[in-house]
Order: sequence, then C-alpha cells, then structure tokens
Amino acid sequence: MQSHITIVGLGPGDPDLITRAAWAALEGAASVYLRTRQHPCVDALPKGPAYHSFDALYERHASFDEVYAEIARQVVALGMQEGGVVYAVPGDPCMGETTVRLILAQAEAQGLGVRLVPGVSFLEPTCQALGCDPFDGLQICDGTSLARRHHPPLDPDVPALVVQVYNRQMAAEIKMTLLSLYPEEHPVRLVRHAGLGDQMVREMPLYELDRQDELDHLSSVFVPALPAPSSFSSYQDVMARLRAPDGCPWDREQTHESLRGSLLEETYEVLEALDDGDMHALCEELGDLLLQVLFHAQIATEDGDFRLVDSMRYAIEKLVRRHPHVFAGEEVEDAQAVLLNWEQIKRQERGEQSEVFTSMLASINAALPALSQAMAIQHRVARVGFDWPTVDGVAAKLKEEMDEFVNAPDGPGRAAELGDVLFTLVNLARWHDIDPESALREANLRFRQRFGRMEAEAHRLGTPLEEMSPAELDRLWEQAKAGDGPLSGAQ
Repeated sequence: MQSHITIVGLGPGDPDLITRAAWAALEGAASVYLRTRQHPCVDALPKGPAYHSFDALYERHASFDEVYAEIARQVVALGMQEGGVVYAVPGDPCMGETTVRLILAQAEAQGLGVRLVPGVSFLEPTCQALGCDPFDGLQICDGTSLARRHHPPLDPDVPALVVQVYNRQMAAEIKMTLLSLYPEEHPVRLVRHAGLGDQMVREMPLYELDRQDELDHLSSVFVPALPAPSSFSSYQDVMARLRAPDGCPWDREQTHESLRGSLLEETYEVLEALDDGDMHALCEELGDLLLQVLFHAQIATEDGDFRLVDSMRYAIEKLVRRHPHVFAGEEVEDAQAVLLNWEQIKRQERGEQSEVFTSMLASINAALPALSQAMAIQHRVARVGFDWPTVDGVAAKLKEEMDEFVNAPDGPGRAAELGDVLFTLVNLARWHDIDPESALREANLRFRQRFGRMEAEAHRLGTPLEEMSPAELDRLWEQAKAGDGPLSGAQ
C-alpha cells in the first residue's frame, strides 16, 4: 500500500451532518487519528477503526501554535509509513484548520500525497442560527489571530464572525482588540454549539463578552456592522463617487495644486483643536484632514500615478523597518537609543537609494513654519549627540545671542542676530518639552483676547484707544489680563 494522508472533515458536530464520503473514509480505515475527541460527533463515528487523539498535546505545549505544529509533524510522519494515515478534524478540513495547512505544506515538501474529504463546516449552522447569508457580506476572523492583534483587520461597515472563541481569557483579549474599532455598547451575539440540540444565541454589549461562562471551542461571536458608514473603505468610496463622471462638478475640477491651500487650512484646524484641548473638535477636524489625504490619493489613482494602498504599504514598511526593537527583537536601553537607531537606519536608507551623500537634515520640509522647522532641525541633530550637555548651556547661549543682537552694527546684521536669538529660544523650548509653534499660537491668542477686552472696555467708556494716555492703556491692559482663562500667563 502506498504512503499517503487522508484528511476527513467530521462536520460541525451533529452526527447526521457527517457526509457519506467522510463516513466511508472512516469506516474503511484500520485506525483514525483525531485532532481532538472534544467534538460532539466522536461517539457516533463508525465502530470499526481504532481511534487515537492528539488531546494530550494541548496539555503538553504552552501555545496553540506549538500544538498544531507538533500534530502536523506527527501526521506527516504517520503518513509516510506504509498504508498511510487517516486524520480527522472538526468541520471542514479547509475551514479554519491550521493543522491542515501545515500538513499540506509539509506533505508537498516530502512528495507525499494528500486526499481531502470535505465536511460540512461550522459556517452553515452558525449562519442559520444567526439568520444571516454570508453572501450578503460577512468577514470571518479566527479568534486566536484576532486576540494577538492591537487593531482588528476588519471593515466595521461589514458584519464579522469571530470563530473559535475558546474561553473567557481569549474572549477578553478579543474584546480588547475589538474595542479599538467598535464602541463598548456595540451589540454582539454569542453563538454556541450551532446546529446541535443545545444551540444557544445570546445578544450582549461588547464589553460583556468576556463575562460569559459558557464559552468553549464551539463558540463564535457575531459582530454586526456599525449603524452608519464609518470605515476607511466607505470614506474612499464616497470620495471616488464625488470624483466620478456623474459626481460633483466642483470636486471633479480639483487638482493637486488647487487643494494645497485646503490641506494647509485643515492641518491648522487640527492644530487649533489640539491647542484648545477640544476632543470633539479634534475628532471632526481629523476626519476633515483625512478627506484631504483621500482627495489627493483619488486624483493620483485616476491619473495612474499610485493608489492609496501604495502610500500605506510604503509607510507600514518604513515604520516596521525603523522599529527593529518592536518588530525584530532588537533590544534598546531607552528612548534616546531608539532615536539614535532611527537616524542610523535612515542613513542606511539614504545610502541605499543614492550614491551621492545626503544630509540627515535634507528631509526636513523647508515649507514648515520657521519655528517648527527649527525644532525639527534641533531634534534631528540632538539624536546624534550634537547638543548641549545641560539646559544651562542653552540659557547661557541665549544671553550671548541677545548681547550680539543688541550690539549688531546695522540692519542686516541685527536681523541675522535676531534669527540666532529665535533659534536658541527654540532650543530652550525643546529642552523644556515645549512646542514653540503651539506656545506662540497660544500667546497670539491670549494677546488677541486681551486686546479685544481692551477695545470693548474703551468702547464702553466712549473713548477710542488712540485718544488714551499710556497710563490709561496700561490700566486697561491689566484689567484685560485679569480676565484670562486657564491658558493665561504673564505677557
């Protein structure tokens, strides 16, 4: 007899759902190896074969990955013996069975034949219990894989089914991942033992998912779509619709050049929301800023230049490459070491892309506001150690630059010295973890508010500001300062 592996699907659990082909494959075997005996139909299988299981491996290994790898190794070894092996798995062999994928890959490498005997998967009775048609749109996600992620790989505008939610610990990890995309009160449905006599479907808010005692290996969680379109893909589709031939005439006329001002305006509105600490406004403004990103990406897609996925792939690759301490197991001592590694990696990237030397400051955008540009320059050079040892050195340098400004002989020299003063002030801000651009914007806002109060008081008094004495102006200014809110400070 030839060496080979036969993999049989046992169906979702009801013995009546075992296919005739699966029954024949089991009945004709001398022995059958079960991935697990913890399946409702096992006691009803044909009585002729000797049944073995790999359940002991679940206790022996620390992770499912280790269990599945060991099962695959043993099944392939058995398959290489004369007469081969019959291996039986719950459901369908090609539906959510990691061991089968591993066995297929190893068997191909060994030149070993594999026969797959399909079975009814868990999906049919689960969808029947939920009253949903997967052809209407259904995402299927393995619970083990989802629990490992920090953000779910799901479109929230499409229903999702999370399968193999084994226990409360896994449910807790799955819940934490889902909460980065769905609100705590989002209704989900727990499906247990679909298609069996004790089938259960229970609805609950997402935050209660890990409070259920009935969870086992035959449990799944159905996550409905959010009530209103909210996904990245839906936003892209709206943008594409606006740019379509029958879309909006104004949106269709826009170009990369015409949108430059809008991109800058939306960026500053995000900064204003940050300065105000207004999270509701920030939520709205980030959406508006993202619209500008989608707008430019849609134009590029239409022109055949690139797609948004190309931009995101580039950014993802760059982030992973520049964080080896997170994604590649490299060890770092502190944040300063991270920044040093970052610059070394960027230097390597610049070397790979061009044989011509490129400064580490070349990538700093010259279109940045001057204060932000100075801050970016100083952050960049500090990463390689070009910095004052303490903030006292910066303070001394500021005094030196002020003296040089005061003693400058002419206008051009004085302008240059003032630039040095401002550059040193930015350095001082960096040492104190202050964003100088934001600090100046807040100072501008405080001044505008105070001056507005002065104008209002002068109007009430019936005397224009320009007709008041310096003493009267000072008095109004002190009154205006007294009305400052939480951001007030000495002016």
